[in-house]
Amino acid sequence: MVERPDGLKIAGCFIAAVLIVSLVSRVMRAYELRATGITFDETATGFLRAAAPAGVINVIANEPDEREYRAKWQEERDVSRVPEDEPAVFLEVSVADASEFEADLEIRGEERFGNKVLTVSSAAVPNGIAAICLAMRDEFGLIPHVYFDWAEGSPLMQFLRFILWGAGEVAPVTREILRRAESDRSRRPHVHVG
Repeated sequence: MVERPDGLKIAGCFIAAVLIVSLVSRVMRAYELRATGITFDETATGFLRAAAPAGVINVIANEPDEREYRAKWQEERDVSRVPEDEPAVFLEVSVADASEFEADLEIRGEERFGNKVLTVSSAAVPNGIAAICLAMRDEFGLIPHVYFDWAEGSPLMQFLRFILWGAGEVAPVTREILRRAESDRSRRPHVHVG
């Protein structure tokens, strides 16, 4: 290899090309919905049908391990001015396998500590939230208002976390996915960050 490094150079070029093409492909496809199908279980359907007469629903994005629903609800009401008289649900998206690009999303509803909670496993958090919000609009006639908190840390590091593991700064990515999926602003779910 020291005397004739040509084979090593060619192999290195192939490896670099594969890595570059893979990364470019992942970045270009990062803003797609990634949901092949969306189903709501009976409880989730009941939550959303009950909200249908209002024509709007407030979706509070919540970390799957965070159980402080009352504190989170109060924080969103104070910081983001979520109307108390409008229907609201918590949405918890967990990433099962970040290498999986598309998946069927099965949204489960449950009541926890007096709060309506929707849970789902998705290939990526922002893509799952965007797809679910569009499905709420299409299936139940609701215009979702999604509420997020800003993540702490470097925006570049948050972007890299999203590209590599499907998590990171969720709010701006969700907003961009919705913008690309729905060009009509009057039909697009609203994203709020506080």
